[in-house]
Amino acid sequence: SEIPAPPRVKNILQRACYDCHSNETRWPWYSAIAPMSWLVIYDVDEAREHMNFSTWNQYDDDEQRDHLEEAWEEVEDGNMPLWYYLPLHPDARLAPEARETLHSWIRTQTED
Repeated sequence: SEIPAPPRVKNILQRACYDCHSNETRWPWYSAIAPMSWLVIYDVDEAREHMNFSTWNQYDDDEQRDHLEEAWEEVEDGNMPLWYYLPLHPDARLAPEARETLHSWIRTQTED
């Protein structure tokens, strides 16, 4: 099952993360044209292999915590969403308020 998150957090994840890190990818028009299709498919496959919000229940508690902590580190460092994804997907850009919402929620999920 999908990651259990409040609607506000889920909305941010769906907007900024789900295209690569879930089974709900919205394939853009250019994903059907080689050689761009190769890069897009590769990136999505790699992202899903690393972390998939659609199969969240398959991770144990420690893995879930680790994935969330690592996800926040990537967002905080500016590595996610990927820089080359944002020009064609400006809605994935995380405004300061969205970043704080994610950070607050992740802290509540990862506290021992």
